[in-house]
Amino acid sequence: MRFIRGSLTLLLMLINTLILAIPLCIAALVRGLTPYRYQALCTQISMRCAEGWIANNNRIIDAFQTLDISVAHYPELSPDEWYLVICNHQSWTDIVILQRILNKRVPMLKFFIKQTLLYVPILGVCFLALDFPIMKRYDKRTLAKKPHLKGRDLETTLKSCERFKLTPVSVLNFVEGTRFSPEKQRRSKSPYQHLLKPKGGGVAMVVDSMQDDLSAILDVTLAYQHETPSFWSFICGHPTPIKIQIDRLAIPRRADLPESGAAKSMGKQVKQILLDRWDKKEAVLQQLLEPN
Repeated sequence: MRFIRGSLTLLLMLINTLILAIPLCIAALVRGLTPYRYQALCTQISMRCAEGWIANNNRIIDAFQTLDISVAHYPELSPDEWYLVICNHQSWTDIVILQRILNKRVPMLKFFIKQTLLYVPILGVCFLALDFPIMKRYDKRTLAKKPHLKGRDLETTLKSCERFKLTPVSVLNFVEGTRFSPEKQRRSKSPYQHLLKPKGGGVAMVVDSMQDDLSAILDVTLAYQHETPSFWSFICGHPTPIKIQIDRLAIPRRADLPESGAAKSMGKQVKQILLDRWDKKEAVLQQLLEPN
């Protein structure tokens, strides 16, 4: 039954993607052919299509299983403001859960994706149409041979931030940089039991370049009790509780920093904020993971 449930869910989600991809891509094509002053409207239409796609996916999942998801508290949120969303990362299911609890409460979530995902049929085109920032990772050997490639990810981030200013958006950043596992936790010598060490470079750059637009940082703590599901096991049925806490944090402002070395000071301040939050997040996770 789990296999049948998962297969039907996946089939219906695929059909939903095929249907919603058509108007989304048309809006993106029109945007490319229209003057700049109309591009924000076209972007908004594309995002409304994506929000409808997410809502339909939630309905499909609900039709085949009963999820036990509890959010401790929703802070003040608005779909007409800009947010930076940070979250601990355990599985690609995290994105499905975040879309579920935040869809239409905040602007659509946009996150940095690997270049290889552009080759996924249909979804790759949708990522481009929705202006998802594309990141191409280079290993140390490649950078040693071609040092000019160093810093390309930072350039991509800055260009994406400029696009994000067109219309309200929620920028999602998994600041641990990768999915948590006990092996990665041991290898990275993380001081936390349930988390990897946070990396503040990308967050600092988004905050610095978009601080005139950002309303708040939303720190989401996501806890899967008993087991962390893969995407497939999740759509096959996930009966165990999923507990979530959302905290709203103030945006650090450039005006509060010394004028000399402001960018460096911003990086240090964001790094300290993340370290403080990760200490609290570890305690929150410990509490959320405790049996009722």
